[in-house]
Amino acid sequence: MRADQLIVNVHVYNSYYKRFEMNNVAVLNGRFMYVGPGGTELIQADEVIDARGRYMIPGLIDIHLHIESTMVTPETFSHGLIGCGVTSIVAEPHEMANVFGLEGVQEMMAVSRETTVDMFYAIPSSVPATPMETTGGSIEIEDMDVLLATGEIICLGEIMNYVDVIRDPECKTNQILQHIRKNYPDLVIEGHTPKLLGLDLHRLIYAGIDSDHTHQSIEGLQARIAAGMFIEIQEKSMTPEVMEYLIQHDVAQHFCFVTDDVMPDSLVERGHLDHIVRKAIQMGMRPEDAIYAATSTPASRMKMTDRGSVAPGKVADYVLVSNLEELSIEQVYKNGRKAYDDYEPYKQERVTGQFPPHFYKSVQLEQLGEADFSILLSDPKVSGLGAGTANNVETVEGQYQCRVMMVKDGSTFVEEHIAPVQAVDGELLWEESGYAQIATFERYGVNGNRAHGLIGGDTIKCGAIATTYSHDNHNLLVVGRNREDMILAANKVISSQGGFCVVEDGKVLSHLELPVGGILTEEPLAVVSHQVKELRAAMLSLGYVHYNPIMSLSTHSLAVSPALKITDHGLIDVNAGKVVSLIV
Repeated sequence: MRADQLIVNVHVYNSYYKRFEMNNVAVLNGRFMYVGPGGTELIQADEVIDARGRYMIPGLIDIHLHIESTMVTPETFSHGLIGCGVTSIVAEPHEMANVFGLEGVQEMMAVSRETTVDMFYAIPSSVPATPMETTGGSIEIEDMDVLLATGEIICLGEIMNYVDVIRDPECKTNQILQHIRKNYPDLVIEGHTPKLLGLDLHRLIYAGIDSDHTHQSIEGLQARIAAGMFIEIQEKSMTPEVMEYLIQHDVAQHFCFVTDDVMPDSLVERGHLDHIVRKAIQMGMRPEDAIYAATSTPASRMKMTDRGSVAPGKVADYVLVSNLEELSIEQVYKNGRKAYDDYEPYKQERVTGQFPPHFYKSVQLEQLGEADFSILLSDPKVSGLGAGTANNVETVEGQYQCRVMMVKDGSTFVEEHIAPVQAVDGELLWEESGYAQIATFERYGVNGNRAHGLIGGDTIKCGAIATTYSHDNHNLLVVGRNREDMILAANKVISSQGGFCVVEDGKVLSHLELPVGGILTEEPLAVVSHQVKELRAAMLSLGYVHYNPIMSLSTHSLAVSPALKITDHGLIDVNAGKVVSLIV
């Protein structure tokens, strides 16, 4: 019997019994043909690999992530993933969809077709995430039909606007859910249900949303599993109590591990899904169970019947590991061919021009000046008065009670705080308030919207930061303690067609250019990793206190993440699902 490859003397992970067995493995035409003892005398292979007692596990599968979170192109992302043993992913490109709509998704899919890693795609279901922000594009029901006709879509991406699903039967999200369930009843529907319990949680499940990847508590975890929800555990949910629950209870079929968002420096230094598996093992989970949650259950959730285990007929994606407890990856094979070897050079060359020309010209903003960072009482978003009356505010000076966004280390949630701020001649004296200003500017040339707010807590204490990498609308977001630094940071980002810029006392401390849609770079992963590490250090040097200041800042405009956020429409009370004024 002929085979392309024969691996001998290897401890093979059996997903069906969750155990390792000393076996031989034959591969033919990119798929496993035989897994078992002996057989070597009957199989003639073009290549024989002596595994020398190492461990063979299936290629890792990450079913919930956003490539744009790593700020690199799919080709670069694939390069990083393979070294981590990740061979299949489900990417949800709602960041690029917010910039370019349907075309953004199509182009991300197009540049993913030749990558080493198999990149399956989820349809962005919430673009824009809410009606309270301006984006460069949207995804409508007719766009979903176009994408589903390609045969390359594996699921409907996370339903983010859970508030409207519950409160507004006629909202766009409910129309999408009804359309999908009627016309594509077998399509998996992914969810985003932070903190929901009881009737509200069950109403979402009834609507067809039967998974959750947000931060889990024991109470929420139990409620979701009891109601038939599938749980996708990302690192921030790996608390001691949650991990203990997963280890001690028979719930292996109801959860898997995912990464969701991984910064490029973290990808290079710690790894990807392999880091999550490694951490689970370190926290007391059996290696066999941790591997199961990164291979078998994610494949089952996404109906990937051709992968997720080492068994006859399955795609021959596998990883050779020398130390199981440490998950020491030595070699990675994709479709039976070696894609990574820890003992061989592994360098990525820079590839440019992967996207259409207009993808590199998405920031339609003129340079900003001092007046753009004045907070005026005549602004309806500040005063809360209508456009017709706001220009005639009688009280032009005095003390005003203002809403302040309070940043908290360890979370992307931002709390609301009420504080007095002085105003003179119709303008808030924000630079003397003890708080920083946060401002956002619509950057697609759609309506010229802008909004201003105040921010405090664990944010910067000096200088300024500007970025177009602001979830999910990706408008220009600027936080600063003085106008001069805010102007410099903002204009640097505008001139580079997107990115991050950190400024202190008129000096640029860090400038990461993201010219592809204002959110991606075509630089190699090693280069981007160094730049992001420098960016992170610069943000912390301004007094930012957060385990991930980049993610913290970029989610200040995420209007589906509690509790007080900001978009170009104004301050957003996320729990109430409405725009509120700066002045109470």
